[in-house]
Parts: sequence; C-alpha cells; structure tokens
Amino acid sequence: MNPEIVDLYERCSQGLLDRREFLRRLAVVAGCTAAAGVVLPFLERNSAWAQITAKDDARLISEYVKYAGETGDVRAYFARPKGDAKLAGVVVIHENRGLNAHIEDVTRRFTLEGFLALAPDALSPLGGTPEDSEKAPALLGQLDKEKNTKNFVAAAKYLRTHPFSTGKVGVVGFCWGGAMANQVAVHSPDLVAAVPYYGAAPAAEDVPKIKASLLLHYAGIDERINAGIPAFEAALKAATKDYKLYMYEGAQHAFNNDMAPTRYNKDAAQLAWQRTIAFLKEKLKS
Repeated sequence: MNPEIVDLYERCSQGLLDRREFLRRLAVVAGCTAAAGVVLPFLERNSAWAQITAKDDARLISEYVKYAGETGDVRAYFARPKGDAKLAGVVVIHENRGLNAHIEDVTRRFTLEGFLALAPDALSPLGGTPEDSEKAPALLGQLDKEKNTKNFVAAAKYLRTHPFSTGKVGVVGFCWGGAMANQVAVHSPDLVAAVPYYGAAPAAEDVPKIKASLLLHYAGIDERINAGIPAFEAALKAATKDYKLYMYEGAQHAFNNDMAPTRYNKDAAQLAWQRTIAFLKEKLKS
C-alpha cells in the first residue's frame, strides 16, 4: 500500500489529523473520492481481523489470571490446551497498544501449537490497558522501566513453575514487546528462547548476560529499529551467542499485526510465524 496513505491513516488514528481532513487528503493521494472509498475499508481497524482463533475454541482453556510481579499483582491472559499434559511455556508480550484482542488471539495460536501461553498486561500497575488503545502508548511511557522488566521476568517464572509446565520457557514480543523480549532475555538467565519481532536492541554491554537462544525478526522498512542491528549483531557474535536473524524485505514495522491492515504483510507474517514455531519447538521441546 502507498506509504503516504499508511502515514495519513496512522496520523488520523493517533489523533494528529481530524477525520474530515484525513478523508480530504486520502482522496487527493488516492486520486479521487471514489478511489478513496475503495481504500478506506482496508484502513479501518477492526478487531475481527484478529479473530483467527476463537475465544471459545473447544481445543483450549483460556482465562484471565494474576501473578505476583515487582509492582504487585499483574493481570494476564492465559491459555493452554485441554488435558493434563505438561508443556513448555511462552510469554507473549504485546505491542504499544497494550493487551488487546489481537495479542489475546496470538496467545491462543501459541496454545494450539502445544504451548502454555501467557500474555501479561504491562499496564496493570496503571489500571490495565484502556478501552481506547490509542491512549496506551502514553501510559506505557509512564511505567518504571526497571520494575516493568521485572514484571515480565516474573511472568517467565510463573510459567516455569506452573503445574502444567515442563519448566522450559520462551518469550515472544512484538514492537514495544519485541524490545521487552530482549530485556527479558538479558535479565532472566533461566529463559531458554526469545523471539523479538522488530524490537529495539538491548545495550551492547548487556548482550553477554543473555543465556537464551535468539530468533530475531526485522522488517525491511523500519529505519529506526534497524539502525540498532549492526551493534546488536556485533555484540552477539563477540559473545558467541546462539542466534538467527531474518530480514523481511518490503515489510513494514508491525507486519505481523493482522488487526492493522495498513502494516500487515501476510507473506512476511506467515513465514515469520512458521520460523517462530519451528524455533520454539526445537528449543523448548527437545
């Protein structure tokens, strides 16, 4: 999709452009009002995009739980396959829009791949993710970074010690959550695997602390995040860490989010998902 159209939509969704002006500019960029009318339905955020795995899927059990974190109780969405089998765990870390329908659906997808899956709400200390997800980025900026990281390290411990857990745990994060996945890898020596999707890199001096195997997904069109790749990869190599790095050319930041059609890239998302599941099964189930 035309990057100018994507930028217009993102500015409107963030409240930086009113609806009337957005539609006027969209018509100009699209060529005419009729063309804008064709494009518009694909731009509208709709939670239905996120419903790949239904909440009431008969193959799984899902619920909201609370676990003890650094800031007190942390609310999280938890899902597991039905049955009594002990399984490896995956902590799922949301984007900067908080714990929403899309991330809950991704959590269920991991469950159907044979994992226990837990998606914490980073905004629990501030009352939880707001109904208006556009308010979430500003709230995330108010969190104490060190305490927030410890809350996610505690999530890994919760899964590692869960009655249905094998004790092996990995973490997968997207966007804001990708950066947090890197931080959990730095601060959780018991973590087995980490999969950050287009996440900001940790400080080079922290890389030697990482014990987990890493699978790094990056979007080709993501200048800010990609600027940190050379130093991160150099530090990984210098510390002889186990990692794989994939660049998805032509894809934009947040390409996995099928609730945001302006950025969703089906081919990149499906390939990254296949690689993620294969990686987690190799590292957590062997």
